[in-house]
Amino acid sequence: MNEFRAVSFEVSPGRSVSGRLMHPDGARACLVLAHGAGAGMDHPSVALVASGLSDRGIATFRYQFPFMQAGSKRPDSPPLAHATVRAAVTEAARLLPGVALVAGGRSFGGRMTAQAQALEPLPNVRGLAFLAFPLHPAGRPSTERPTHLADVDLPLLFLQGTNDALAEVSLIRSVVADLGPGATLHTVDGADHAFHVPARSGRKDVEVMAEVLDVLARWVRRVV
Repeated sequence: MNEFRAVSFEVSPGRSVSGRLMHPDGARACLVLAHGAGAGMDHPSVALVASGLSDRGIATFRYQFPFMQAGSKRPDSPPLAHATVRAAVTEAARLLPGVALVAGGRSFGGRMTAQAQALEPLPNVRGLAFLAFPLHPAGRPSTERPTHLADVDLPLLFLQGTNDALAEVSLIRSVVADLGPGATLHTVDGADHAFHVPARSGRKDVEVMAEVLDVLARWVRRVV
């Protein structure tokens, strides 16, 4: 049986955002899941991660950033995004006492989670997972953006497509290798930033996401 709960929680005085809890019976771990810059927590790609992890016995708490809550297309400033991540982790811990937490998210959401952890450890979080970490802007390969990752003293999982325009594959491999044995990289051959694969690959997107979710679920169980 799967508990689903819609909640609202405060990021700062007078500013609240929405969240969605999915909690399958017996779940020992919960992923606090942040959305990307272009789509909110109810976008099919984010909802699919939540439902897929629930099917694998892992809870999720996904949530909105304030800009998405307000219907804006301009992402929040880093300090506000970091405060939102921290508030979401706190709310997840309140909703699920005794359940181990990991945090992360898609693209922008994953990067903001990592920055928040680097600045000040997120309470009770045991690892960070990134779905399509945005290593650099499209068409401008570099490794300058992720310098904060070296300040994160937690297990890290990077799930990346080899055709991701925001993470040139040789660069993401180099970054993860430099982070040491606590960082794990799983690449999906032919997948882009949205984990879409071309028809000529012989695979369907649903098969790719099943692979991604299987790897993510195994990593979460190992971390907690």
